[in-house]
Amino acid sequence: MLENLIATLKADPRTIVFTEGPDPRILEAASRLKKDGILTSILIGNVDEVKAAAEKCGFDIEGIEIIDPATYPEMDAMVAKMVELRKGKMSEEDCRKALSKGNYFGTMLVKMGKADALLGGATYSTADTVRPALQIIKTKPGNKIVSSCFILHRPAKDGGDEKYAMGDCAININPGEDDLVEIAIETARTAKAFGIDPKVAMLSYSTLGSGKGDTVDMMRNATAKVKEAAPDLAVDGELQFDAAFSPVVAQTKCKGSPVAGQANTFIFPDINAGNIGYKIAQRLGGFEAFGPILQGLNAPINDLSRGCNAEEVYKMAIITAGLK
Repeated sequence: MLENLIATLKADPRTIVFTEGPDPRILEAASRLKKDGILTSILIGNVDEVKAAAEKCGFDIEGIEIIDPATYPEMDAMVAKMVELRKGKMSEEDCRKALSKGNYFGTMLVKMGKADALLGGATYSTADTVRPALQIIKTKPGNKIVSSCFILHRPAKDGGDEKYAMGDCAININPGEDDLVEIAIETARTAKAFGIDPKVAMLSYSTLGSGKGDTVDMMRNATAKVKEAAPDLAVDGELQFDAAFSPVVAQTKCKGSPVAGQANTFIFPDINAGNIGYKIAQRLGGFEAFGPILQGLNAPINDLSRGCNAEEVYKMAIITAGLK
């Protein structure tokens, strides 16, 4: 899954900032990334505290930069830059207070070019990772929202890889039609980065008019807008999951669809369906879930689950920096 991204990072060295430097999971991942020669890490936190935590756990972080916001020599310049970015919304005092925290401080390191990517959320909530990203990094031109997707992977029976993309399972609670258009297009782009040739199914409890309801209309309308916005993208909807996934069911429910029966990129109507769906695949289907991968930002920033382990931190760091 990660070989191409690792090759990219070794050919084009990049720096990632971890907002929770003293966390043992972060330290283990940073130590491993250093040993494997994949990424340069920056750890945010009190220097003595970070070093003591690493020594206690036996992790080698020699040579990894540790930055403490409380003693950062360029803090005044960082505060001034943030005041400029948040003009009229945050005072100098507000910015200085925010930058004392690892999530805002790390995001400003990315904004100011000190790091290429950021990974947080081992102790911060998703909102505490996304909020500074929206306020400071902001969305890419043409994007109005930040969305997310998960990449689901398991070894295939033929010895290859079985891979799917699912969005949005973590950020947008009740996306509207235009939001779903962005989510579909961005999720397809993320899928491509993982070697998936995206065939996008806009999911519903209805297949091409078999059911009625507001969300059915929403998914159908969003599908039409995706086709208009990205005419080269294989997309169809609204589709039930069985019609999207099973060639046999597709022949019965929507014969002739360019996507049905072979979909590999699934767009859910809301976060309830998306979050439940990817976790069913993960737990019952034996898939490994990579994500949430944030989409639509001007720089690669990602959020960890607070229940993550060091292996997940390691992999998400590679994904975050590799998708720059």
